Amino acid sequence: MTPVLRILRARRKTAIVTGAVLLLAAGFFIVRKVRSAPSLPTAPAVRKEFVDYVEVHGEIKAVHSATIVAPAGAGDLLILKIAPTGTKVKKGETLVEFDASTLRQKLAQDRSALKSAEAGIEQSTASSKLKEEQDLTDVMSSRFDVQSAQMDASKQEILSEIDGKKALLKVSDMEQKVKENETKLGADHSSAKSDLASKIELRDRAAFQVKQDETGIVALTLHAPIDGSFTVLSHWEPTGTVPFKPGDRVWAGAGLAELPDNSALRVAGRVEEADRGRMRIGQSVTIRLDAIPDRNLQGRVDKISPTASMDFSAGWPFPRNFELGIALTDSDSRLASGMSATARVAVDRVENAVVIPVGAVFRRSGRSVAYVLHGSRFVLTPIEVARRNSDEAMIAAGLAPGDRVALHEPAETE
Repeated sequence: MTPVLRILRARRKTAIVTGAVLLLAAGFFIVRKVRSAPSLPTAPAVRKEFVDYVEVHGEIKAVHSATIVAPAGAGDLLILKIAPTGTKVKKGETLVEFDASTLRQKLAQDRSALKSAEAGIEQSTASSKLKEEQDLTDVMSSRFDVQSAQMDASKQEILSEIDGKKALLKVSDMEQKVKENETKLGADHSSAKSDLASKIELRDRAAFQVKQDETGIVALTLHAPIDGSFTVLSHWEPTGTVPFKPGDRVWAGAGLAELPDNSALRVAGRVEEADRGRMRIGQSVTIRLDAIPDRNLQGRVDKISPTASMDFSAGWPFPRNFELGIALTDSDSRLASGMSATARVAVDRVENAVVIPVGAVFRRSGRSVAYVLHGSRFVLTPIEVARRNSDEAMIAAGLAPGDRVALHEPAETE
């Protein structure tokens, strides 16, 4: 092999080895780069308005509503049917039906008593009429006898003294008989009148009872007084508070349900004592509803109770808090009374703040830190959190707008 050929072969080996080394180095660099690229989700620190808010839990309530109550004077009340919560009803539709079997049985008895009383009036009227006719006949007959006796007495001049005195005594007897018959006529008339009045009173009482029974049966079916969305109320049982249902016995005047007018709705909630001082009339509110997850509604605080009251809907011990009212400035056709709502009341705003998600703030050695992405690695960076809410943290020091921070704590940092 010539020297030139050896030199060319050596140079080719050198080039091959050099190329292989470069390829290996490039592959190692690419693999290292891929392996070191961050796989954690990140978010940028941004300069924006920071909104400090108080979160209040409440529900949608109607400004105007009708309370459906159990009827009074209808006896024992047992629910047979009740519309379920959320039912959309029109005015006049049936909402609640109670068991009317006992009242219908009583109505049948009272109607029978009424018929008996009416028959008693007819019988008494007929009997008194017959007796009165007989009494009148006796009076007329006795008067005729008086006239006959007077005619006989007028002949005493031609009769013996004894017969003349007998004739006068007979006149006296007949006149006494007339008085007795007239007295009997008056007494029988008064008795018949009193008896008839008593039977009429009995008839009227029976008629009143029948009317009351009929009214009570009608009252056992409750109808919607207005259009609205039906909401069943709860009552206490040994197992806790539960909504009214078929089979429940209720007392007269018990509130069974609410029928709110969904054309005018608001949010009603309660504020803890610690947050009451931060609330003001007119503060803007963002409202989230589980039933309408695709949008948030806006509103404003329009009522804050001046004094605290016990919240019996919470667990024991019952906390003392303040009632909060929120007027809706948005509307949605899907809104209905009774929906649960989470209201975020904006109690303060800070312009031009550096803000990161609250999930990007961690605690290390008793201080707040963030993991800032530098190149391909996360660097643990101490930060100072000025304020925070459930979504965002306002950073006073340690971060600048544009810094990307990890949303999960990385395994390795610098």
